Amino acid sequence: MESVAVRVLSEAFIPELPNYYKGKVRENYDLPDGSRIIIATDRISAFDRILAAIPDKGHVLTQTARYWFEQTADICPNHVIAYPDPNVVVGKRLDILPVEIVVRGYLAGTTGTSLLTLYKKGERRMYGLDLPNGMKDNQVLPAPVITPTSKAFDGGHDEPLTPADIIEHGLLSEKQWETVSRYALALFARGQEVAAKRGLILVDTKYEFGTDADGNIILADEIHTPDSSRYWIADSYQDAFDNGTRPASFDKDFIRAWVVERCDPYKDDIPVIPDDLIEATAAVYREAYARITGRVFEPDLTEGTVLDRVRSNLRPYFPNGTQA
Repeated sequence: MESVAVRVLSEAFIPELPNYYKGKVRENYDLPDGSRIIIATDRISAFDRILAAIPDKGHVLTQTARYWFEQTADICPNHVIAYPDPNVVVGKRLDILPVEIVVRGYLAGTTGTSLLTLYKKGERRMYGLDLPNGMKDNQVLPAPVITPTSKAFDGGHDEPLTPADIIEHGLLSEKQWETVSRYALALFARGQEVAAKRGLILVDTKYEFGTDADGNIILADEIHTPDSSRYWIADSYQDAFDNGTRPASFDKDFIRAWVVERCDPYKDDIPVIPDDLIEATAAVYREAYARITGRVFEPDLTEGTVLDRVRSNLRPYFPNGTQA
């Protein structure tokens, strides 16, 4: 059996491809024809830092998103052109809209912009919504809601927005906001419907939209993956809600919690993550893929490194005359 080190994609620099851009998790190449190659590495990030590389993570995220793009293609257009490799999507290059669209079906969350966090601070009007007194942690909302935030392109913090804010500040036109809202709620409804058949609850999720050269609004990035969404195991929900505890979920926060117990992750050097913790996290991603899609996860074990495979599969996208 190959060592874990060989079977992770920690970097995805391919010098034969043009216009390279490296994100925290994904590495991108813009092609002359207006398409973009997006390679999902196995890096896991938190605290604005890279913590480790998790075997199969990029494969799981790309193929889970692929499942959902295919399940929702009738609802709205998406950026997908091709999947030349398990870790790679070739998509339309878009101008990403400056509003992050989060849809929530429950009073849940831990971030500073989550409904539950704001509710516990005593706020009852947020995102242009009014919530009643007396709601409990993780309670289902009367209907799913959109909680948009400003997209912090400059590395700053996201800020809650209302629909009026979005239109008044020119972030989106009224027509764009109507289209994005309609798409997001329909996508979430489909996600909850399909998840329920798998014994899961899609609690909340993040969508990213962009516009193409003709101004059409297109779904981008990823959809309903374990990284962009919160899922609960459905048969754990009622007892947990009654007891005031958190329902069972695909808990990928082993590494985050381990790091916080040992250092200040915003200031200190990150300790080396133990192999057993990395493998436990990888197992959660693989299980999430199987539960969400209903398909068995098949790891790729082709000869050589993951980067060798990716580079080989992307050879048709090299500029003419470039030799592999």
